[in-house]
Amino acid sequence: MSTVEGAVQCDEGEYGRAAKRLKTEETEAEEREEGEEELEEGEDSDSGSLPGNGNGESATDNRARWSASQFGAGRRENGEDSHRISPSPVVHVRGLCEAVVEADLIDALERFGPICYVMMMPFKRQALVEFSAGESADLCVSCGAKEPVYIAGQQAYFNYSTSKRITRPTNADNPNSGNKVLLLSIQNPLYPITTDVLYTVCNPIGSVLRIVIFKRNGIQAMVEFESIQCAQKAKAALNGADIYAGCCTLKIEYARPTRLNVIKNDNESWDYTKPYLVRRDRGKGRQRQAILGEHPSSYSDNGYGPPCPLLPLPNNSRYKLTSVDVPDMVSYPLPQSSSSYSGHAPSSVAMVSGLHPSKMNCTRIFNLFCLYGNIEKVKFMKSVPGTALVEMGDEYAVDRAITHLNSIKVFGKRLNVCVSKQHAVIPSQVFELEDGSSSYKDFAMTRNNRFSSAGQASKNIIQPPSAVLHYYNVPPCISQDHLLRLCTEHDVPGFVKFKMFDAKPSSKTISGLLEFDSKTEAVEVLTVLNHYQIRIPNGSNPYTLKLCFSTSSHL
Repeated sequence: MSTVEGAVQCDEGEYGRAAKRLKTEETEAEEREEGEEELEEGEDSDSGSLPGNGNGESATDNRARWSASQFGAGRRENGEDSHRISPSPVVHVRGLCEAVVEADLIDALERFGPICYVMMMPFKRQALVEFSAGESADLCVSCGAKEPVYIAGQQAYFNYSTSKRITRPTNADNPNSGNKVLLLSIQNPLYPITTDVLYTVCNPIGSVLRIVIFKRNGIQAMVEFESIQCAQKAKAALNGADIYAGCCTLKIEYARPTRLNVIKNDNESWDYTKPYLVRRDRGKGRQRQAILGEHPSSYSDNGYGPPCPLLPLPNNSRYKLTSVDVPDMVSYPLPQSSSSYSGHAPSSVAMVSGLHPSKMNCTRIFNLFCLYGNIEKVKFMKSVPGTALVEMGDEYAVDRAITHLNSIKVFGKRLNVCVSKQHAVIPSQVFELEDGSSSYKDFAMTRNNRFSSAGQASKNIIQPPSAVLHYYNVPPCISQDHLLRLCTEHDVPGFVKFKMFDAKPSSKTISGLLEFDSKTEAVEVLTVLNHYQIRIPNGSNPYTLKLCFSTSSHL
């Protein structure tokens, strides 16, 4: 049983269904719109592609083409003309700036009529806005076609959605429904998310009573506020915002449960109305000593340290409780690694056990773990068969690897990933693995590390393993059959569905999606084929096939 499952006495199925339902509804909403597949990993510098799209076109080109085609002869999808979308109360908004939150859309669009629901799609810089009346949506779309409409200082583009209504878990938009619990999905979680972090984020907007964090579909949390009005203000002010600069993006919906029941206060659950629910050491009958005291404050070492970049709250006063109680800016503490709050000294080394003796080696560990941080060194332990130490760029990378890779199955064996007591990997007792490769390898200088600079790291979307892989940096001459043959040659499962993103004729590489029968199959293919060198006739340099887990759940 996980920590959260033991800590929270509530209907576990309700939490699970809420999380799964949110993911399903988000996927359905995104799939209803065209051309929303975007680049999940940065292409190589010579690929001709830019971040934020999957076809090598700039964001400006995409917006201009989209805007013109919406109100012209029709849009194109996969090279074929499609008919104009019929009017709908739901408007699809594109071209949003990265810093936009739900409140910005409401402020800019409510002049067209009352808005009853907003669904943010932060990484796509898009949103769905449902108006109370179809006439309001008509006015929004027609006005946007005739003259620029600005949201948070940037021109946005509008068209009807194919949906007539945005699906939501409950009717919590109605103030009489009694729902004051929000479901937060933290996207691209580069840093650990704890109850302290979420309390710091949410409480300035509205009084927080309880928080529960769970890790089923990525990292999600439920936050219970003092009132429905507080929850509504928090959703409007924070939906689409980044907790830390460029990462840990909040996607917020109303949850189905109307109250959270918490039985202990720790990093994954907290009841702020019952401060005495502090976890006690088993068998000792006394309260665990608090190293940093009851509440976090500024520390120069081993604590929070100086504040991170400030996140501005919307200027509109209706999203604040009072002008006196709530500051205009919220300063968040620097992230803590899981090792520091679990009682172990921080370490950038992960210990991985449960490795297949003949199918796993240093390179394949790198192929899998590099999705969550830079890899410095990998060493198999001679004294403990099937176990390796992985030195990563920092303790945050180790935390991400533990969050997403612990307990997954690879080649029929379940991995166990935890923080190592070692603080560095030393190349001692090097021996030969069953496949003939070395038990130790240094990856510090490889170009395949994906977090070597802030710009490069920002292009990575941290995703849990899924059945869909995003492939990129592939030469245009490679077809679906070539990729299937590659799977067969390396004795890994073949994909069942294939999708190639449109690319410019001048593009040097292509990208797309591969769907497998199961998450386990996708993990094994990524472990084996990630960074495979593809050579083409008369080509001077090979292409490095790059794979990562997709944000899509299916094709």
